Amino acid sequence: MSDDLRFPIGRFERVAEVSVADAAPLLDQIASLPDELRAALAGLSDAQLATPYRPEGWSVSQVVHHLADSHMNAFIRCKLLLTEEQPTVKPYLQDAWAATADNTVDVQTSVALLEGLHRRWVALLRPATGADLQRTYIHPEHGRPVPLGNTIALYAWHGRHHVAHITELRRREGW
Repeated sequence: MSDDLRFPIGRFERVAEVSVADAAPLLDQIASLPDELRAALAGLSDAQLATPYRPEGWSVSQVVHHLADSHMNAFIRCKLLLTEEQPTVKPYLQDAWAATADNTVDVQTSVALLEGLHRRWVALLRPATGADLQRTYIHPEHGRPVPLGNTIALYAWHGRHHVAHITELRRREGW
């Protein structure tokens, strides 16, 4: 674990290429995120869910809802990438999304959403071939092609990253 509260498992490191063999354990991580998230949230009170994971950071509940928002966008990006030639994806303002009214619903709503979403996402991606993993989309903020394999690696990391925000907060606070 890192001492940097923003990046408890370290920053994401972009990978040059992801093979089918490399993708399998990453997809296992994506598949297991809902269970790991549910375990990280077990027994937390409303006050604990409202606690920021770091000073000036999102609350635990905002982190959970962000995971649902982010992973829904990533699922759509993967589907676009697999069905269109190098689509340009739409970015979104994650801080603005974290402040919308739907972030007041029970966090279990987003956990349930992630359960179904991740089941579909992994079913979409498990059959990916080496050629599929090289397919790309364009993210307008970066302006460069982003391969499917790198996207899989990023979102495997992203889930672990945010679960670690919650588990490290629990450890620090003795919850």
